[in-house]
Amino acid sequence: MRLCDPMKTTSPNVSAHAAAADLRRAFRELPVSTLLATGLGTGLSPIAPGTAGSALALAAAWLFERAISPSHMSSVVAAVGLLMSGLVIAIAGVGISGRVAEFLGRKDPGCIVLDEIAGQLLASAVVPLFSYPSAPAAATAWVASFLTFRLFDVWKPGPIDRWQALPGGWGIVVDDVAAGALAAGVTAGVAAILSARPA
Repeated sequence: MRLCDPMKTTSPNVSAHAAAADLRRAFRELPVSTLLATGLGTGLSPIAPGTAGSALALAAAWLFERAISPSHMSSVVAAVGLLMSGLVIAIAGVGISGRVAEFLGRKDPGCIVLDEIAGQLLASAVVPLFSYPSAPAAATAWVASFLTFRLFDVWKPGPIDRWQALPGGWGIVVDDVAAGALAAGVTAGVAAILSARPA
């Protein structure tokens, strides 16, 4: 089982067995940091751990927005809550992710998905700012935030790719925050179109 030997690792010489052993040791010695850094375990997905972490964040964002505003009406409170949550997780993620990555001896191991969680929350923060004519329209806006964030997180256009070279946790988190900001801009455009359509 490839627990921490994903695509985004920068240490291709590390075997899957050694990576799994290192991760088990991290859970023993840094249990809280490792649990948080791996997105409550979503980063342990053997396939697309970053997508799994983003999906967790999307589900949490949707549930939060539903709790604040059960209808499809706009909610500034929900939008600000998601924005602040993403920023707080990003700031905390610099230290947490950097600590776990250093412990694992890798620059940006794929099992660390706290950065994807922060980026996805930022990408989704614009969705509650709009009123939608129907549940499918609202769902489309949420899906757009997910797909655009995944696109920008993988593609890393412009300087985003270079920001991965920043030291420690900064290099893990900053590129995802930037991808989340880009995705939020595109999502806002999609949401504006969806909210303008009649039911």
